[in-house]
Amino acid sequence: MDHTITAALQRATEHRRRFDARFAAYFDSLTDPAGGALDGPQHGRFPARALDLLRDLSLRGGKRLRVAVLNEAAALATDEAVPGLAEAAISIELLQTHGLIHDDIIDGSAVRRGAPSVPHAYRDEFPDRPDTALGLAVLAGDLAAFLSLRVLVTSDLPPDRAAAMAAVQSDAAATTVIGQFLDLERDFGPVPDLDLLHAVTEFKSTRYSVLAPLRLGLLAAGSDPAPHDGELRRYSTALGIANMLRDDWLDLFGDPDTVGKSLGSDIRSGRRSYVVRALLAADTDAAERTVLDAAIGDPQCDDDTLDRVRAVARRHGVDRSLQADAERHAREASALAGTWRTRWRADAVAFFEHLPTWTAARDR
Repeated sequence: MDHTITAALQRATEHRRRFDARFAAYFDSLTDPAGGALDGPQHGRFPARALDLLRDLSLRGGKRLRVAVLNEAAALATDEAVPGLAEAAISIELLQTHGLIHDDIIDGSAVRRGAPSVPHAYRDEFPDRPDTALGLAVLAGDLAAFLSLRVLVTSDLPPDRAAAMAAVQSDAAATTVIGQFLDLERDFGPVPDLDLLHAVTEFKSTRYSVLAPLRLGLLAAGSDPAPHDGELRRYSTALGIANMLRDDWLDLFGDPDTVGKSLGSDIRSGRRSYVVRALLAADTDAAERTVLDAAIGDPQCDDDTLDRVRAVARRHGVDRSLQADAERHAREASALAGTWRTRWRADAVAFFEHLPTWTAARDR
């Protein structure tokens, strides 16, 4: 691996190490018997169980790239310590937890980050009351979303800065929900075009995973992101598409032990992901079409059938074309970041130049 990419990953790893300890302390503060930061009820086990599940999901993994983007965005403007970054990072990751829970509800996913998803944890606890299990999972996801905003507005930041950062997160949360609507709409009707898939990526993922952390980091460092919003959006869009293309590639062609969940979720759900769209648009013969028709949208699609789908995809170059597209968008993002060198600090700019290359080649 290129030493400059390695250096960027080392920076990301250090951000993650510091953040994970801070995130654990945050959850401790919510439930501290001596007077938790969250004014919860003295009675009732369901609220406490929800916080346990949120804590477990939030702390048990994830690349924390949003946290790295946030910290490096602040480093674009200053090399000094920046108050409010910890709260902003917690806010970002709580919103991510909300998104993961609701994704798993919609998709019916049993595993998340190598362990049972929150919906399935509740389903196991209430096997005879599926409606209760579903309701509790929805509420747990909602709690994470509201805590995401609360951590900013209750911080020690100056009120105007806290309000500006909370506004960024509110916008990110709203656009993410809009993205979920588009995600479901995409699967109706004919094979979607790339513009719709890019829109789903933009709203469901990119805006809260890349654009919001960029804005929050600059705001926390005292730099107004508004004059640069157009180029921040273009960078975020290119990086977001590269990231989603790689995610979709890994869902069919990755190593399940490395990815941390079972493969083929897009095939089994029938979700019109970049991979599924490419398969449906491929010039397949009758036998290949029979394989695809039997597998796509079948929740019981077994590993042998998935292997046959994988073979069809490789015969038609779906694996190669999607990876090439991911690398093309990654190069676009890197080139955009390179133009920032005349304005922002070089070491942080280098991080944003090399992040897309790593994103398009990662194995999890």
